[in-house]
Amino acid sequence: MKKIHITALVAIATVLLFPSCKGTSKTAPETEQEETLPEDIVELRQDQINVAGIQTGSIEKRSLSRTLKVSGTVCASPQSQASVCVPMGGFIKKSYLIPGNAVRKGQVLAVVENQDFVDIQQSYLEAKDKLEFVAADYRRQHELYKNDVTSQKNLQQITSEYKTLQAQKQAYRQKLQMIGINPARLTANNIRSSVNIVSPISGFVKTVNINLGKYVAPSDILFEIVNSNDLFLELTLFDKDADKVSNGQSIHFFINNETEQHEALIYQTGKSIGEDKTYKVYARISSKCKNILPGMYVNALIESATSKVTALPSDAIVSFDDKNYIFIVSKHKQEKGKPVTEYRMIEVEKGLSDNGYTQVILPPSFDTQASQVVIKGAYNLLAAKKNAGEMSC
Repeated sequence: MKKIHITALVAIATVLLFPSCKGTSKTAPETEQEETLPEDIVELRQDQINVAGIQTGSIEKRSLSRTLKVSGTVCASPQSQASVCVPMGGFIKKSYLIPGNAVRKGQVLAVVENQDFVDIQQSYLEAKDKLEFVAADYRRQHELYKNDVTSQKNLQQITSEYKTLQAQKQAYRQKLQMIGINPARLTANNIRSSVNIVSPISGFVKTVNINLGKYVAPSDILFEIVNSNDLFLELTLFDKDADKVSNGQSIHFFINNETEQHEALIYQTGKSIGEDKTYKVYARISSKCKNILPGMYVNALIESATSKVTALPSDAIVSFDDKNYIFIVSKHKQEKGKPVTEYRMIEVEKGLSDNGYTQVILPPSFDTQASQVVIKGAYNLLAAKKNAGEMSC
């Protein structure tokens, strides 16, 4: 609405400032013929040019960058988040944490108790002791067989028993390691019914799903841990913008409604278009950001690489009937002893806009070297064009 008001005011001001010079004077001789101007020409006297503040310049080659406005969320990489479970289940005996607590890798999160833990330790120690006995007998039988003192059948029986006990010991060993018990330190004197649940990564506690005395199954998630030091952005673009981003481009982003600007760098772009015609781009946060957590909503600006293009000040390009135009100086002439300048209206296409300048795509025959373009006062010329019947001189 504001643009319409400004244009209307300019048009009114132009009509007031630029009194007509042709076709309105009652004292002009009836035999005098009025000049008919082409549709794309506007002419002004020098005093009108001064009042309108018209200035001309040349089309330049400038480096412009494209900026895309996109949205997305803050995410944590799979290596930076962990769901903590108990491989064999049990009852919660102790718990030390609440959501938001910072934890370090290896820190005890809770203590779980289960009689099955005792059984596994017992079975391991029994298999270990029996294996030592059978191993000695295996070595003895092997020597006897070499000296033809014992039969091959006896050797085969002891070998089978020896290998079976080896497998049993290794299986119990793996189970102990899985529940957090070190087999190398296990003896008959330190068998216990509870184990410590420790954090696999450093970070902060996102969720806690336990309480004292609760039974937890192997499939239950007790804690969710997130490391906020290695976060990235998942941004959503429309498919039409897929060719405008690439690895290495810089990003400025804002969290929620904050005004503080943060930095990120694109490290990967999506390889497919979703059903909703969107395209994913991933960027690693490069600046130190406080209070950024996974799941937060962000607004981002993606800067494309700069390129040199033909450009003009944005004010030099005017819009009329859904098309874009510039004005160039067509020629200078004298009318009734006064200097008059003709301006020609040229249709162009707009491209990139950056820092007050806009790329213009010109007609193939346009002479960029010789043409003088109106860079200030173009909207005043447009107003004069709209009122051509009263503006001609």
